[in-house]
Amino acid sequence: MLTVTDLTCARGGVPILSGVTFSVASGRSLILRGPNGAGKTTLLRTLAGLQPALTGSVEPGVDAIAYAGHADGLKSALSVAENLTFWAGVFGTRGIDAALSAFQLDALRDRAAAHLSAGQKRRLGLARLLVTGRPVWVLDEPTVSLDVASVARFGAVLATHLAGGGTAVIATHVDLGFDAEMLDIAAFRARAGSSDFDRSDFDEAFL
Repeated sequence: MLTVTDLTCARGGVPILSGVTFSVASGRSLILRGPNGAGKTTLLRTLAGLQPALTGSVEPGVDAIAYAGHADGLKSALSVAENLTFWAGVFGTRGIDAALSAFQLDALRDRAAAHLSAGQKRRLGLARLLVTGRPVWVLDEPTVSLDVASVARFGAVLATHLAGGGTAVIATHVDLGFDAEMLDIAAFRARAGSSDFDRSDFDEAFL
């Protein structure tokens, strides 16, 4: 289970969300809702340990969490297989064949990442999740650049992860084809007076 308690998330030291509290059971997923600039990306990056929380706790810790954000995290000079092998080494796991097959990358295994289409790069970036060995997936708009068939494929991979006892927290406006709990993060928006910073000067593209 992923348990988040009284989390205060900040960007550039400015509180964006406060009092964020929720739990997601093993085998379940949570979809984050909220308008652009509400802080979905900030919350996901905080859950993944990429930026510190001002208050609160996340259990289990970051060693159990795999993050997929807007960047695909690929080394352009390496092939598809070499990219996955690199990430498997980082996470101390073995074998990339299941990840290649899950995202239909077998035929591209020897192609350099630099020569992939945007959709192929996205599929390879998501395939990294399968070599992390981590039970909690934190995903920020994971279906960007994917066509309809690839969205369905990703939904099937995610459903398999959940069926195996995994957990996911996802910011998306796309129907992934399975039931999920919803959380509107607007309810946790930090009060305007919670810092001396003028929020009107802040670029919400980074939230």
